Amino acid sequence: MPPNDNRIDARDWSLLAVLSILWGGSFFFNGAALRELPPLTLVLLRVALGAAMLLPSLRMQGISLPKDMAGWKPFVAIGLLNNVIPFSLIVIGQTFVPSGLASILNATTPLFTVMVMAAAGEEALQIRRVAGVALGVVGVVILRGWGIETRSGQGLGILLCLGGAFSYGLAALAARRLLKDSAPLGTATFQLMASTVMMAIVAGAMEQPWHLPMPGLATWLAVLGLAALSTALAYIVFFQIIRRSGATNVMLVTLLIPVTAILLGWLLLGEPISAREIAGALVISSALLVIDGRVLNLLRRVT
Repeated sequence: MPPNDNRIDARDWSLLAVLSILWGGSFFFNGAALRELPPLTLVLLRVALGAAMLLPSLRMQGISLPKDMAGWKPFVAIGLLNNVIPFSLIVIGQTFVPSGLASILNATTPLFTVMVMAAAGEEALQIRRVAGVALGVVGVVILRGWGIETRSGQGLGILLCLGGAFSYGLAALAARRLLKDSAPLGTATFQLMASTVMMAIVAGAMEQPWHLPMPGLATWLAVLGLAALSTALAYIVFFQIIRRSGATNVMLVTLLIPVTAILLGWLLLGEPISAREIAGALVISSALLVIDGRVLNLLRRVT
């Protein structure tokens, strides 16, 4: 992992775009699955199926499991901060707030990450990066718009989603310190395995999923999409970016998620793009350029 998270190369920008598509789908999959499944049971299925899907690849790559509890400790910590806490808070939050608002709140993740890294002494608190992230959040709000329906308990839902975003910031710090030399595939699999054990205890105690009626086909398809695309594959990409570009930069994906969702709707479903959405996307693009810093440095040299 690089000592300074200030630069993102072309490959990592491409990986961030892919990750934004994979994670952007999680809001849709969550919304569909929550119609028949309680939130903690959904999180349990997400991490358990995600781990099961990655295990064969782990065997083919010849990556062995940690041999003792000391070897598992980093993955338990990452699983708790990167899966168990944020997945649970966000998916419960989505029972109070719509997916559009949840994605806006999720876009605060890089702001929390910058603050956590600075407070822990891992990175200097650069005004340029803070301003760029704040500008990006404004861009997400513009893109999504404020036309969001009011629901009962929305204040609680907002706090839960913000708690999930803060947990992702803590997870970035933990990943930077604990997983410097771990292979992305192994890291993704081991954290999901640890998360499965923790979520089995939590969901079992709180929701007793064995008493629930069998969900329908649409719900199972949403769960499989959540596990395969938004979890198993997404985390391989996520940890690859962390190793190449750093913990703070990978969290910029939350600013890209609303943009890719709009573009996919236009490309695949023929949905029109409004002037507001174009403006929001331009603000987000400007924010990413500010965060990256190279354009600003070039302008200084020119002037």
